[in-house]
Amino acid sequence: MADPARPIPSEDAPALVVAPAELCGVDSSPSTMCGIPGSRMFEIRDALAVYHRDFPQGEEFDASQGDGGASLPGVPEEVYDRAHELQKRHGSAYDQPFGTAAYRKSVLEEYWKLDPAAGWGPANVLGCQGGRDALSKAYDAMQFLGHGRRGDFVLVSRVPWISYNWGPYGVGANVLLAPGREAGAWALTPEGIAESVAFAARQGGRKVAGLVVTSPDNPTGRTIPETEQLSLARAAFAAGVPFVLFDWIYHRVTDGAPHDLSRFLGALAPSERDRCLFLDGITKSLGASNVRNAHLLAPAKLVKFMQDRASHGVIPSFHSQAVAMAAYQMGFERASAGVVGPTNESRKVVARFVAEKKLRAVLGKGYYAFLDLGPWMDRAGMADSAAMGAYLAERFGLAVVPGVYFSEYGARWVRFSYALPSEKTARALARLWEALEVVGK
Repeated sequence: MADPARPIPSEDAPALVVAPAELCGVDSSPSTMCGIPGSRMFEIRDALAVYHRDFPQGEEFDASQGDGGASLPGVPEEVYDRAHELQKRHGSAYDQPFGTAAYRKSVLEEYWKLDPAAGWGPANVLGCQGGRDALSKAYDAMQFLGHGRRGDFVLVSRVPWISYNWGPYGVGANVLLAPGREAGAWALTPEGIAESVAFAARQGGRKVAGLVVTSPDNPTGRTIPETEQLSLARAAFAAGVPFVLFDWIYHRVTDGAPHDLSRFLGALAPSERDRCLFLDGITKSLGASNVRNAHLLAPAKLVKFMQDRASHGVIPSFHSQAVAMAAYQMGFERASAGVVGPTNESRKVVARFVAEKKLRAVLGKGYYAFLDLGPWMDRAGMADSAAMGAYLAERFGLAVVPGVYFSEYGARWVRFSYALPSEKTARALARLWEALEVVGK
């Protein structure tokens, strides 16, 4: 709408879209920022190609991926059939940038079964085109609605998921690794959060725009009890961090109970609740990585901010929402059983192997075990776990993710994905031990 106090420029002159005082600031940091590297995950495929060339009849074990749809049955056909019917009835016209009203309702009532007493409703749900889309929108909102500036830090654990290092950077936020000791699986601590905020201030007066708490964790698999997650959030708020994002994308892949959002929200004071965001979706627990559906639950103010921006950017596809709704309507435990059940069985196989071989490991829930292969790397004179990863893939057909891909603090570790049938996990672990017994000899 035209501002009556602002003269309309002549059609022959350039015209601003916003008022001069509202223009984006001139920022020269793109000229000094480093280039964002491509994911090194593709190097794993290259290493497996060497194995196939040299051992064309050899069995391959892909313990590198986090995609149940690639290694397990993934989305049931019944869910796809139901989703296709929903899509046909819905049509192909544009939807709202938050998704659809039906999707919001399904997320709240059929998936989370959220207690109305928690105080959150449809306006607190944002549909997203996968987890990375959700995270990018969240980083943006945390910067704008927190301290109101770019260039501050997103705080993550010491050995974070690869895209935590670079996703914030791509939208103008820097990334800070919180203190965390290897002996404690690099766990976040209240003291480490406070120290990180103080460290940020020493970097030219920067602040922490948001903290990311992930449970179960990628890459380590470490699982954080809800009470501890609450303590971390409160430590962040006390230190002046405006927002905490809880990434729960793996929390359904467990042999225990998933996180209880109603209980969690109920434990928060209203002022604390207004500073929390929750990420979940179907990419992991349903094995629907390429369907690209996730959702954010957040204060209505943040959701409104993100959906307004999404109206000019990425709007979630209805088909991705339809797959989620079909799974929620079926009953998510039933829909996800083909991924969750075998993964839980595989976790038991890994636990027995780790105990039997006396391996140093982090083994919580989710898909991953983080294994310390440092002693074998030392014996072989390997510089870091990238060399170990190449050795395992090229010589033994076993793909794992080198911990050094996540951060230098994981340089002696590898991520072993057990999102596999339990019998294949057992064979993959046997192959790992076969390789370790001869490495460096």
